[in-house]
Amino acid sequence: MAIAAFEEVRFPLRLSFGTSGGPGRRVEIVRLSTGFEHRNLRHRHSVRRYDAGSGLRSLADLAEVLAFFEARRGRLTGFRFRDPLDWHSAPHGTAVGAFDQLLGIGDGTTTRFDLRKSYGEGEAAYHRPIEKPVAGTVKAAVDGTEVAAGVVVDTVAGAVSFAAPPGVGAAVTAGFAFDVPVRFDIEQLSVNVAAFEAGDIPSIPLIEIRP
Repeated sequence: MAIAAFEEVRFPLRLSFGTSGGPGRRVEIVRLSTGFEHRNLRHRHSVRRYDAGSGLRSLADLAEVLAFFEARRGRLTGFRFRDPLDWHSAPHGTAVGAFDQLLGIGDGTTTRFDLRKSYGEGEAAYHRPIEKPVAGTVKAAVDGTEVAAGVVVDTVAGAVSFAAPPGVGAAVTAGFAFDVPVRFDIEQLSVNVAAFEAGDIPSIPLIEIRP
């Protein structure tokens, strides 16, 4: 039986809200003989790491994670994970809307636009690819008008397609909730039940992947 490299299944949502972690950047820093630093960003995109162990509150939670780990064959198969802090396109504390994020500018030909979330402003902004939007949450707009009919959402690769190409110069925007594609970053779940009941929380690392 072939095992999938990625499954469109989400890590238990109620457990993800208690996890810790976030984005990381690998930057090489070389101090020159002049005393100045030369800094080089090794990767274009950040990589998020989480610890799912901090979300466990009971033996039932632990058993649920164990079953999920086994079903994914440990580190073999990737899955969806809800980042407890950064999981939608809108500013913190506001609802998702069709004008949240600029996806691109219409050229009269292109019908498919990849989802992304921007951090910062202007030329220095970081545009993060969003590959795992949540079905039923994506809203799209063209030139300031929300479009409902004829919009197809790709929840596997993260894109929206329009029945007709947006006109030249038309801003294409979208709003959405999304998950992070991750895998387990541990080969063995090593848990002492007595220690867990005494408050010793196991470490269950997850790492973001490109499915």
